[in-house]
Amino acid sequence: MYDDEDLEAIREAADEWERETLAPTLERRGERKERFATVSNHEVDRLYTPDDVSDLDYREDLGFPGEEPYTRGPYPTMYRGRTWTMRQFAGFGTAEETNERFHYLIDEGQTGLSVAFDMPSLMGLDSDDPMSEGEIGKEGVAVDTLRDMEILFEGIDLAAISTSFTINPSAPVIYAMYVALADRRGVDRQQLRGTLQNDMFKEFIAQKEWVIPPEPSLDLVTDVVEFSTAETPKFHPISVSGYHIREAGSTAAQELAFTLADGFGYVEDAVERGLDVDEFAPRLSFFFNCHNSFFEEIAKFRAARRIYARVMDDWYDAAADESKRLKFHTQTAGQSLTAQQPLNNVARVTIQALAGVLGGTQSLHTNSFDEALALPGEKAVRVALRTQQIIAEESGAADIVDPMGGSFAVEALTDEIEATAMAYIEEIREMGNGSVRDGILNGIGDGYFLREIQEASYEYQERVERGGEIVVGVNEYTLEEDTSPDILQIDEATAERQLERLESVKADRDDAAVEDALEALDEACERGENTMPYIVDAVKAYATMGEIMAVFEERYGAYSEEIGLA
Repeated sequence: MYDDEDLEAIREAADEWERETLAPTLERRGERKERFATVSNHEVDRLYTPDDVSDLDYREDLGFPGEEPYTRGPYPTMYRGRTWTMRQFAGFGTAEETNERFHYLIDEGQTGLSVAFDMPSLMGLDSDDPMSEGEIGKEGVAVDTLRDMEILFEGIDLAAISTSFTINPSAPVIYAMYVALADRRGVDRQQLRGTLQNDMFKEFIAQKEWVIPPEPSLDLVTDVVEFSTAETPKFHPISVSGYHIREAGSTAAQELAFTLADGFGYVEDAVERGLDVDEFAPRLSFFFNCHNSFFEEIAKFRAARRIYARVMDDWYDAAADESKRLKFHTQTAGQSLTAQQPLNNVARVTIQALAGVLGGTQSLHTNSFDEALALPGEKAVRVALRTQQIIAEESGAADIVDPMGGSFAVEALTDEIEATAMAYIEEIREMGNGSVRDGILNGIGDGYFLREIQEASYEYQERVERGGEIVVGVNEYTLEEDTSPDILQIDEATAERQLERLESVKADRDDAAVEDALEALDEACERGENTMPYIVDAVKAYATMGEIMAVFEERYGAYSEEIGLA
């Protein structure tokens, strides 16, 4: 954007500034630290000038919002058209309790629902499984059968609301329940809007929730993509999630690289299945973390869009604009929340949310200040939602498209994160002999991702321990007094109520119909058919989550992690 003569003049002026203005100040007062770096330990310079972005080609690298490479945003008007979806994560106890919270959030102005499930549901277990004892409804809502789904969405118009389901190994069953519920209510499947996380690569890389091995797990993910493309074209069948990779301790660049690689792996598997990339790719979505380093996070989101557009074009021959337009949900960093002085988390979440907005997110969850202690209470949830509303309505941050575009610092950081992330993606591709999908599967098997994340996590914690990374209220500015807020407690009777409902469903259903549906599902697995139609039939017969997942476990075997860490 600057010619050589201009750049040389800027370099000379910068040298003069360093000698005449900066040096005397450093000699008198110095700086707060010898080295300045982001949360990811990416060193940042004192000052950025046009010389730091001298290779930037405006049309090729930035362009305009709504046009390739989408660095400046996926849509031309961004939040001037409408604000991001305010999608607060919610779920606890029974379906009745979570339904009540949903109605509360909608009444308070939330524009999309996001369902949190309890651990048994996440792991494909029924509430009456011995492994579920003590966990029913504790960190999300318990969903065993279609009856729970019916109660969960009572009084909520499925055709009018967008719903996100954060669930992975048992994602096909939850999706089938939502489709079955729509069928029962007479809602056209074509009207269903929402997102299913359904990201099993991420589970094997970071979060560690699985039932069956990686390869058949991938088959189920692609079953959902194929079925959704035909049956629920407004529904996003995968939310490729970097959030949990970051929560496990990765750097921002690792989060970006591993997440995009996972997405490309799913693209390759669907194409190999015979799907046209421009038929399913427009409905892929992504889910990122937003941590404390304000400018690094903004740069990460901008780099994500640019990498995705270029790779989808160059590697997978995507032709449609929508196939190259990366869209993502953002959640503020749970890992950054502190149990000490929990009200400080309001400030952290506000900074993170603002970075997500300035980075161009399509939907946003703001964590509640008490989440380091327990499930969020009603007051904390309201403050979290109001934080988004204040940013949208009062700050002016939503009034200018990509207001950080052109910042020498942000553009330089965007280039640096892009380069680091692409180096990782290329390495993964090489591990698969030209296939990102195979590279991911190989990396899972030999512990590559685990080692990379562990090293980054250890390095960060070591900096916190020695005071190189300040965490307010934890290793600096501490208090002795107890500042714990009131926290949400789950009634111990919750488990009893859930178990009673499950027992009632089993008593009332047609057992022969359930057996037939489960047998048909198993036969579909044996024939290599898409399993989704059979799962829908099974949930309509009120087969339980555990019964359906048991079919897959018996067919493919349970997965246990055996990796080499050398």
